[in-house]
Amino acid sequence: MHTIEEIKPGDYVVHLNEGIGKFLSISHLKVDGKEEEVLKIEYADGMLLYVPVNQINLVHRYAGAEKPPVLSRLGSRAWLKTRGRVKEGIRDLASDLLRIYQYRKEKKGLAYPPDSAWQTEFEGEFIYEETPDQLTASKEVKEDLQSPKPMDRLICGDVGYGKTEVAMRAAFKIVE
Repeated sequence: MHTIEEIKPGDYVVHLNEGIGKFLSISHLKVDGKEEEVLKIEYADGMLLYVPVNQINLVHRYAGAEKPPVLSRLGSRAWLKTRGRVKEGIRDLASDLLRIYQYRKEKKGLAYPPDSAWQTEFEGEFIYEETPDQLTASKEVKEDLQSPKPMDRLICGDVGYGKTEVAMRAAFKIVE
């Protein structure tokens, strides 16, 4: 989180070192005789943590499931253990992804030939005029299919914007 305005009272937040809490308010505390602005965060058993606003980088909005999270217990090692498990899981996922992408990089796929007369005729039968984005997507998909590298492409768009037409062109090229 970069600014205080990004959270409002009642929002769940995650403190990097303390875990999940509920943001209550911005308060003022006297620290060493000097008044400081702090985030007031509630944890399990009603325990409160006051985080100086100059340490706001340690606090992030909670982005978990729809149901309210379980508040962390201040001073407990449970949060650090959870954080460690998450880090380990992320490392494992990253390692798996690297292995998969290395395999895909080394693997040879099928390279399909350039468009045939049948492909051109098939595409000419579509009743709607292609949008520039459809033409670009179809061109890029065909280039991928003509390459010996395994294809890795995602076509996304709103309902009714021609993804099926792009997919049909690719499918025809493959089954032809």
